[in-house]
Amino acid sequence: MGWLDALRGIAALVVVFDHSSYAFMAEFRRELMPEFNTSRYGIMVFFLVSGYIIPASLERRGCVRTFWIGRIFRMYPLWAAVVAAVLAASLLGVAEIRDFDGQSAAAVAIAHVTLLQELLGTPNLLLVLWTLSYEMCFYLLVVALFTVRLHQRSAAVGLTLSVLAAVSAVAGATLSVSALSGEVGTGQLIALASIVMVTAVCCASASSSALRVCGGVLGGVLALVLVPLNGTVPMWEGLVILAVMFLGTAIYRAESGQGTWWWAACTTAVVVACAVGSAYWDSAGAPFTRRGWIAAFLLAVLTFGAGLVLRRRRIPRWLTGLGMISYSVYLVHPVLLAVTDGTIGRWRQDNLVLEAAFYAVLLPVCALTYRYVEAPGQAWGRKVARRFGRDKRLL
Repeated sequence: MGWLDALRGIAALVVVFDHSSYAFMAEFRRELMPEFNTSRYGIMVFFLVSGYIIPASLERRGCVRTFWIGRIFRMYPLWAAVVAAVLAASLLGVAEIRDFDGQSAAAVAIAHVTLLQELLGTPNLLLVLWTLSYEMCFYLLVVALFTVRLHQRSAAVGLTLSVLAAVSAVAGATLSVSALSGEVGTGQLIALASIVMVTAVCCASASSSALRVCGGVLGGVLALVLVPLNGTVPMWEGLVILAVMFLGTAIYRAESGQGTWWWAACTTAVVVACAVGSAYWDSAGAPFTRRGWIAAFLLAVLTFGAGLVLRRRRIPRWLTGLGMISYSVYLVHPVLLAVTDGTIGRWRQDNLVLEAAFYAVLLPVCALTYRYVEAPGQAWGRKVARRFGRDKRLL
């Protein structure tokens, strides 16, 4: 799996550049973005990797309960540390947090704790947290397919989602930002979605097979409602994001011998064609925006393909090490940027020295957060999973 770590490391560095360039390389960024959207490149690589590895993790465990325990202890310790850090920086006056449009602190907190805030009409405390909402929806869909014994058909799910994305783009199907929240009320939607999600996870983790199926289906329905109807990205892009993750799953099936490479190649062709076609036909996007998105998406797919081809080659240790701390790199860099914005401010002219200095500070900090936050969290997760995942009826 070293090649997956390498891809995560590369994607993390590109995302960091996308955000740090606002502060230190603004002129270069203005020239680059119309031709190549660095943010979309990085997150699409991340989504492909997640699509490859997450279903494998669930199926290796063979237990929904231990899967959710593993995900909770993998994601939340660092998430909590980062949220606490940015709130502390705000209290100290060295960073500013976003305005939450008059939402109550309780609603904002609950939305963020579910990790679904991007799809619940709540501004993200940190911009990068929006991708975690799509990751969570993917987890819910993977569990849904697993509980109803359709996980082997995940490639077909990716095909369906990509076709729906293309149809919605060509038909000009558009919704206002967080449309569902606007209809039912943000607070009400947060409360309802939180209850549904907790119920879905608990039921899917139960010993009863009937409860597991009900919980899995409930979570899958929640994801399929929120992504197209309440996102802040266009409907087609939300569907493409899910399709891309299931494309990663189709490649995993072929690699593990659970599917054919011919089927994986067909899935790739359809998903790529539908994604590119959706971006091209998006009537709301300016031509240069479409061009930058399409270039980034195609290069992300090619990057994943190159990693797949080279998967049996020896991967440099520094690159796999970078992949190991990539989650820290992804979540910690916005906090450091918030602090630099609140202290030294943004530079009008490109300053490569400051850009390099930012990386020089970020990477050691992330090595520390991995060692003292991420790694202990994962170790605790394994202990809890061994303790509470012994019920063989969950298999």
